Amino acid sequence: MDKKLTLSLNQRIIENAKLYAKSNNVSLSKLIESYLASLTKKDEEAPEITPLVKSLSGVIDLPSDFDGKEAYTDHLMDKYK
Repeated sequence: MDKKLTLSLNQRIIENAKLYAKSNNVSLSKLIESYLASLTKKDEEAPEITPLVKSLSGVIDLPSDFDGKEAYTDHLMDKYK
């Protein structure tokens, strides 16, 4: 059930929000509703891990000093030489 809500906002913000909503084919009300829903969404909702991913867990043994970001950077450097 939808209810009305009155807000007081800066005029420039309202104008920009209306333009944004129009360019994204959504009403300003739905835009604000979506934003508030994302703010109040519980962090407890973890993504579901599929059985395939669970079966792959622990397959690779990496050294304790392994730096994933560094390895990925090295990979990209080699790829785009």
